[in-house]
Amino acid sequence: MSLETSVERRSLPLEYPFGIARGTTTERDVVFVRVEDDGGTTGIGAAAPSRHYGETAGTVEAALPALCSVVETVGDPHRLERIERRMRETVRRNPSARAAVSIALHDLVAKRLDVPLYRYWGLDPSKTLATSYTIGLDDRETMREKTETALERGYGTLKVKLGTDRDLEIVRTIRSVAPDVELFVDANEAWTPREAVGKIERLAEFDLAFVEQPVPAEDPEGLQFVYERSALPIAADESCVTLADVPRIADRCDIANLKLMKCGGLREAKRMIATARAHGLEVMCGCMTESNASIAAACHLAPLLDYADLDGSLLLADDPADGVPMPDGRIDLAGLDRPGTGAVLESAFD
Repeated sequence: MSLETSVERRSLPLEYPFGIARGTTTERDVVFVRVEDDGGTTGIGAAAPSRHYGETAGTVEAALPALCSVVETVGDPHRLERIERRMRETVRRNPSARAAVSIALHDLVAKRLDVPLYRYWGLDPSKTLATSYTIGLDDRETMREKTETALERGYGTLKVKLGTDRDLEIVRTIRSVAPDVELFVDANEAWTPREAVGKIERLAEFDLAFVEQPVPAEDPEGLQFVYERSALPIAADESCVTLADVPRIADRCDIANLKLMKCGGLREAKRMIATARAHGLEVMCGCMTESNASIAAACHLAPLLDYADLDGSLLLADDPADGVPMPDGRIDLAGLDRPGTGAVLESAFD
């Protein structure tokens, strides 16, 4: 058996400018990866790199030739453990580049077996859940309008970005528009520990599900300080990057938030989920702003999760890839009528 790989970079505009505490973006550079076997079956993946984790589209493009060489040298997509181990040995950083290849290989393997990825893993497609839809930072009127649009589109779970001096006003505004949705907030490391405890105490009146990453990841003691005093459950995102981080955050939060683009691949993501469960944590799978070429793969983890924040493709103005159906935001694995991850990419490589 032989495998061939190809790569293409695209810049995808967002539907709205997307603001978090660290800044605002209007487009996302995505690097698509294709792995094709000698029978013409093709697996598709994508990297959505984040500067916050030391990656850019340029570093991904620089890393992918070596990663693709590993794939072509091993030559058998079913040897997933061997390929992913060699990729980690070859490129220690650039997790989104490794994730793109991992996703493409899993897509290819499941297609070769003519089953959707969740079935390859033996998961129950009825045990799924809805993704949250993210309201990025903006002026209050724009955030109100984005919330109204999300409700019109049927989303019943919202995530609101915070990290400003008007956080309480923002949440009050969102709740006035969406009194009945499940709601959680994400400070993206913007608060000090004492500030976080005070804000969370006031935010608790708005019936929030949890607060994500209230303090900087570089301050684990601060995260523990908040966790021990918080009026709401705490989720760790920037503090939970790889498998090794899970034991470190186990007594500092309630929820571990993993992302394929942080951890480097699907096999690592499943290991993180199992480890988080062993430490008594709930689990969420999040994302960057991404194409369905990678979001589709993460959707197949849904039966293993407590929360899903997989709206990355929903935030794009136009996604060149189709993926797992999400009617009203609900991840519908049972409704997927294609093998593999379900991602279909419009002739990107033609």
